[in-house]
Amino acid sequence: MQLFTKIILISLLSFPLMKEPPNDRIDIIFQENLLSSYLKTDLSFKEIDEPLLNPAVSDMILDDINKKVSAPPRDAYLDGSNHIIHHENGYKLHREKFRDQLLVALLSKGSVSIEVPLQIIYPRVDSELISSIRTNQIGHYVTYFNHHNIERSHNISLAAHEINNTVVFPGEVFSFNKTVGKRTKEKGYKKAPVIVRGELSEDIGGGICQVSSTLYNAVDLAGVEIVERYHHSKRVPYVPQGRDATVSWYGPDFTFRNIYNQPLLIRSKIYGGQLIVTIHSSETVNVKKREVPPATKDLPEEIQINNNL
Repeated sequence: MQLFTKIILISLLSFPLMKEPPNDRIDIIFQENLLSSYLKTDLSFKEIDEPLLNPAVSDMILDDINKKVSAPPRDAYLDGSNHIIHHENGYKLHREKFRDQLLVALLSKGSVSIEVPLQIIYPRVDSELISSIRTNQIGHYVTYFNHHNIERSHNISLAAHEINNTVVFPGEVFSFNKTVGKRTKEKGYKKAPVIVRGELSEDIGGGICQVSSTLYNAVDLAGVEIVERYHHSKRVPYVPQGRDATVSWYGPDFTFRNIYNQPLLIRSKIYGGQLIVTIHSSETVNVKKREVPPATKDLPEEIQINNNL
């Protein structure tokens, strides 16, 4: 029995001692703060003795880090007093650099820290561009509405806000539906009268077509190419006959193309019962304006009584 015990002890001593895996970590630092921390053993393949970065794990880490550090850019725009609100750059994780840093950290000895590398996202519209296209007004149109109709006025205001400060670059096609988005209760739109198949009814977003029609006349005066425009199935009172542009999220859209070699800036605002849309561009733009009949300043009876579309 003693001999057997000795044999077992000798056998055990002949094998190298099993060591606990090291607790080496990789700390992720962002703006001098600890953002995340990972065990090196969690980043590498378990089946391989040599440290090798596991792509499936690293991709999840990159996605997680990017969510924590990314910030969208903000375009420059004009405030209500026509002052420039300067643009802000956005940021996102520089994935290639960060993946290289992870691999180097994994191969190094002991615990290490790495700083998150960022990639700049430049805004689509910067302050210099806004400054260069804000002064030369090349299109202008005003329509009138009953501001005592709270629901309809509210919808007009929301849609006017969405198109305000939109910049349309040379050759680009502007879409009213894409710019304004779906008109829903969650976004603040209210029920107001709309025309559906020639009949007057109530639906979420009633009044939006006055915004699209006002915009249509402003850009038509500025000489752009009208790509898509549809008439209402029934006469509307806020623009001259044949000068309307009906829109619907699941139906017709109003679109136009900027044919000029300079960007166009759309400005829209509400002043009492007036919806004012102006189009601006660079001083160097060669505009070919069209004749556009003005809207009547008198509120038609159907707007005053029925709060029509």
